[in-house]
Amino acid sequence: MLSIPLVDLKAQYAAIETEMRAAIDGVLERAEFINGPEVADFEQRFAAFCGADFAVGVGNGTDALALALNALGVGPGDEVITAANTFIATAEAIVTAGARPVLVDVDPGHFNMTAEGLSAAITPKTKAAIPVHLYGQLAPMADIMEVARQHSVKVVEDAAQAHGAEYQGKRAGSWGDAAAFSFYPAKNLGAYGDAGAVVTKDVGLAATVRMMRDHGRTDKYRHEYAGGNSRLDTLQAAVLGVKLGYMEEWNAARRAVAAKYDAALGEFPWLTLPARMPGGRHVYHLYVIQTGRREELRQHLSANGIGVGIHYPLPLHLQPAFRSLGYGLGDFPVAERLAGAILSIPMYPEISDAQLGRVVQTIGAFDG
Repeated sequence: MLSIPLVDLKAQYAAIETEMRAAIDGVLERAEFINGPEVADFEQRFAAFCGADFAVGVGNGTDALALALNALGVGPGDEVITAANTFIATAEAIVTAGARPVLVDVDPGHFNMTAEGLSAAITPKTKAAIPVHLYGQLAPMADIMEVARQHSVKVVEDAAQAHGAEYQGKRAGSWGDAAAFSFYPAKNLGAYGDAGAVVTKDVGLAATVRMMRDHGRTDKYRHEYAGGNSRLDTLQAAVLGVKLGYMEEWNAARRAVAAKYDAALGEFPWLTLPARMPGGRHVYHLYVIQTGRREELRQHLSANGIGVGIHYPLPLHLQPAFRSLGYGLGDFPVAERLAGAILSIPMYPEISDAQLGRVVQTIGAFDG
């Protein structure tokens, strides 16, 4: 019996192969591999998709976070607040900017930062906050932005898993002072390699990031400051440009898959299914269930050819890389409990009803 992957990028490519090959061939034929016209075209279209004014393509999502923080003036001596249950890249970017990560626990239902948690963590050293839109669902941004504005704290959305997600009718990337997107291949909008973008409504911030990503230059041999090299290359922009045209369709398909999972898996009382925030529009980058016997279920599914993942098994405060922050076991109980219970099951727009049924049947055969 064929296995069912956690993500099936081959199925996605098969559906758009002709269009994708034409886009890539166009770049190859012109040989404009750096700052070709596809880059500016994608930036304009992606900004509009997010409901923002500007998008600046960069090398990857981690750079997008760091560049956004740098452009907002975050540096040594500053603190930046983020969630304890995110991928390490969020905190890495804070360190790269020269600041200290300050962690907060998350809501047990939607897994994201809360306004209350943010407010309690703010100190005179707080310069910025990074709410993480985990698994395809926005954090409660209206309340978070209100707290941030009250304390003059800048907000950078970590939207790496939330392409097209909405809260109160506004999309990821349109809430904060800036937003960072990753286009890692497995994302809802994924490149064929590393890529990312900073999205903002601030013309000055966009201009600063644009210089920072390209050696701090204003023209070829004039550099306002020592920047770096984190450009979105033209081939990846061409790939993303093709895929962007399918985002609404693909995200709708993900919601349809999630609805089928909800209906079928709701029959198993030993599972906790993903919660949706009122006023939100989830895009299900991942479909994450919870069980008290996560490891046994993971092994059962894997043994039966079902792809699974754990996002993420070790919270930031327990990572060896962040021992110096001084946190310990028990400091963020919700993040710690989730780390021991969550399991991602196959989720992609092209999953068939037969495949989905087999996933559900295999879960049902497990003695929960």
